[in-house]
Amino acid sequence: MVWFNVFKRKLEEEVSLDLSWLQVDMHSHLIPGIDDGSKSMEESIALVKRLMGYGLKKIITTPHIMSEYYRNTPEIIHMGLEDLRNAIKKEGIEIEIDAAAEYYLDEIFLEKVKAGEKLLTFGDNYILVETGFINKPQMLLDIIFHLEMAGYKPILAHPERYQYLISDKKLQEELFERNLLFQVNLLSFTGFYSKQVKEFGEMLVDKGLVALLGTDCHNERYLDMLETLPKHQKIFEKIQHLELINKTL
Repeated sequence: MVWFNVFKRKLEEEVSLDLSWLQVDMHSHLIPGIDDGSKSMEESIALVKRLMGYGLKKIITTPHIMSEYYRNTPEIIHMGLEDLRNAIKKEGIEIEIDAAAEYYLDEIFLEKVKAGEKLLTFGDNYILVETGFINKPQMLLDIIFHLEMAGYKPILAHPERYQYLISDKKLQEELFERNLLFQVNLLSFTGFYSKQVKEFGEMLVDKGLVALLGTDCHNERYLDMLETLPKHQKIFEKIQHLELINKTL
C-alpha cells in the first residue's frame, strides 16, 4: 500500500513547463485593455512573469485588429507596448517584448492592403492574420494574394480551430499547395478548445505543415491549462523537434 501511495503521488506531481526550446512566443494578447486579452497592467505583468518563467527569451504580443470590435491602430498598439515595457522594467523583469497585430480578414482589411496602409509586422515582414471560426471567408485567397503581392508573408493564426477548414479537404490542399504559413496554438495540443481541434493540430504537425507555434495567451486560465502540455508527452516531444520560424524572430 505504501508503494502504491508513492506511485500515485508521483503521477500527481506537476511537470514543470519548459518552453526554452521555442525561444519566442509570437502570438499573445498582453497589452491591457485594448482587446479580449489582459484587462489590467497588473494582469499583464503577472502573465509576462509566467511566460518568462517557462524559459522564453522574447515575446511578440499581437492585439486583435478587427473593424467591428477592436479598432486598434499601429499608434494605439505602440503606445500600449511602451506602457507595458515601462511597467515590466519597473518590476525588474528582464525579457524582450515587442508587438505586431492579429488582423481579421475582411473587406476593410483588404482595402487597407490595397491602399498601401502601414500594417504591423514582425521578423521578415511576417503578418499574422485570422478569420472567423465557422464560415470560410469568401475573399480568403484573394486577401492572401494581395498580401503577398504587397511583399508581406502572411501567417494564418490557429488554423486548427477553423471548422470550415477542418471539414474542407479541398481548401486544406489549396492552402498547403500555396505554402501559406500556419501558426498553431500550443493550447490546442492540450484539448483546451476541443478534441477535434487537438486532433487536427496534431495532423498538421505530422504532415510537417506547422511553421510557428504560439501561446495565444489571453489570461491566467490560458497559462494554467498550458502548464498541462508536458502531460501530452507524445505530441509535446514532436513539436520540440519542428523546424520553427519562432527561433529566428
